[in-house]
Amino acid sequence: MPRWSEHDREAGPRVDRRRWLSMLGVGVACGVAGCSGNGGDTPGDGADGSGGGVRGLDEVEGQPTVSGSYDTVTGASFTTLNPLYNTESSAGTAIGRALDLGYTFDSEGEYFPLLYDMSTDDGGSVWVFDVREGLEFGDPYGTVDADAFVYQIETLHQSDWASTASSGEWGGINVETTGELQFQAELPEPQLLWPESFDPLEYPIPRGLIEPYVDGEDVEGLRQDDELLELSFAGNLGAFVLEEWNRGSGTEYTRNDDYYVRDVDDGPAIFSNAPYFESASISVIEEQASRLGALETGEADAAGVPPERFDEFDRMATVSMRRIPQPFNRILSVNMRDNGWSAGPGNLFRHVEFRRAIATAIGKDDLIEGIYRGLAQPHYTWQPQWSRWYPGDADVPFFGTGDRYGGDPARELASAALERSQYDYRFDGDRLVTPDDEQVTLDVYHSVGQETSQLIAEYVADELDANLGIDVVVESIDPVRFDEGYWTATPEGGTDTVAGESVTWERPTPQNPGPRSVTSEEAWDMSLVYGLNTYPRNPLTNRAFFDGANSSYNPVGYYPGFDARGLFDRAASATSESELADAMAEVFVNLAEEQPYVMLTFGEDLIGYNPDLRGPIEDFSNGWDFPGWHFAEGTGE
Repeated sequence: MPRWSEHDREAGPRVDRRRWLSMLGVGVACGVAGCSGNGGDTPGDGADGSGGGVRGLDEVEGQPTVSGSYDTVTGASFTTLNPLYNTESSAGTAIGRALDLGYTFDSEGEYFPLLYDMSTDDGGSVWVFDVREGLEFGDPYGTVDADAFVYQIETLHQSDWASTASSGEWGGINVETTGELQFQAELPEPQLLWPESFDPLEYPIPRGLIEPYVDGEDVEGLRQDDELLELSFAGNLGAFVLEEWNRGSGTEYTRNDDYYVRDVDDGPAIFSNAPYFESASISVIEEQASRLGALETGEADAAGVPPERFDEFDRMATVSMRRIPQPFNRILSVNMRDNGWSAGPGNLFRHVEFRRAIATAIGKDDLIEGIYRGLAQPHYTWQPQWSRWYPGDADVPFFGTGDRYGGDPARELASAALERSQYDYRFDGDRLVTPDDEQVTLDVYHSVGQETSQLIAEYVADELDANLGIDVVVESIDPVRFDEGYWTATPEGGTDTVAGESVTWERPTPQNPGPRSVTSEEAWDMSLVYGLNTYPRNPLTNRAFFDGANSSYNPVGYYPGFDARGLFDRAASATSESELADAMAEVFVNLAEEQPYVMLTFGEDLIGYNPDLRGPIEDFSNGWDFPGWHFAEGTGE
């Protein structure tokens, strides 16, 4: 969605093959704002009845004065700022301050062109991209033209060597330059909602910069190129200029006086002198208490606030709180690969009944009331309930709620899984024990320095102990370390038998490197480190997670037990939204039943802002108009 907006997400960095950027927000990844979507209530003027005056831009008259520095804090450090390879929302925020993506969606959910417009006149088979005039790379790379995008797509994303973050998005698509500022993409099958999938969302990268790496098929050189890591090629393509990336401590920026968005004819008038901050910064502060202290004292202009402290900060005159609907979930990821399930032989996570048992053992109501202070919604299937694609309650099993919560129903489901296992796991009184009569002991990882994440991990551990007799060891970890050593692996490919059929990983990715036998460097059992995007704008985008064991994003090694690919194909060929909704409803009901990730909650982004800031709104599209954000003292308000 919006490519603008920033903040520290208490749930930790959200990873989702790279489309965090899309539905996120800011610089493409929503930082301190909500994200693109079609849910949430937007106050008419964004006025806040307590503690401050953060408002939207609708009532701003005249041109604000450029002033101050927009400074935010995050708990997650950045693995890379290379736009070709980043898949983390926190780093996406940092990249987005200095480099725009192709488009976003405004507060009405309408497509808004940034670097290029998109159109189709044949039902979505062929899409025409019109690159905006006046876009310039930094010296010596010159004008941004259609060839810059086509070359990047054909030689990197469609190659078998580069393994970029977009490698899974352009397969089978014929891309052709049709003019100096125009190119087209012919899709294998029509997609009326292709822009909403964010698959065609790209950064501009100079051909001259990447060409030497293409000629040599030098993937490591491409990953480590200084110009890509430092965004020094960005020219007039971002609101700010990246001055310094201090590894581990954050990024610093100065205002880009040549920002192209000032000259767009189809944007809000307030963009005419954007951005309205002299400088900006993102500080990496692992400790939540220190981040909140910076917000309270005014050292930070935006920061995520945990649910247990929402009311406290909402009463402060120095902070204005916002509740932003967002599409990221809080999930318990269970490792079905060969290096998962450290308790003993086999891997019980692979049995649907056991994943259901885990979901049944973890009470959602107490989780929401006790840890989120009521500021979250239960998560039953792969859409938030405010999404128009949510299938409805009738066919969705509400694991973790009512009579589907507790020790008896959880053990009943687990017992069905134990019967299917070739190994002699069993219940011994209140304990689940291994074939060696040892209590099953598993680990669960959460993001270091994030109190809510730690509390949820401890709650999960208590629930699995009480209701399934599993001893859970809670471990904290830096998200970057978890990403590199646990969540991803070197792509190897391979073949496995899935539901009686041979499946080949022809285009493995770091997030799905091959069959379950292909594993990360480090073993792990369960994780709360990452939440994932549910894509309420275009549910078809979720096929990257679930359309087969060899989908492009599958770090946990999930093998669907239903015809996921067939349903996604049916949805993709739908000629009306009702046909699409029917097919996706079947997908979402099956996912609710199979729990590929144990679904817990949909939280809100609880963001505290400087009360003098104008711009943020309580809407999923919060941040789409970030170029117009400013401090009130610059308007005479």
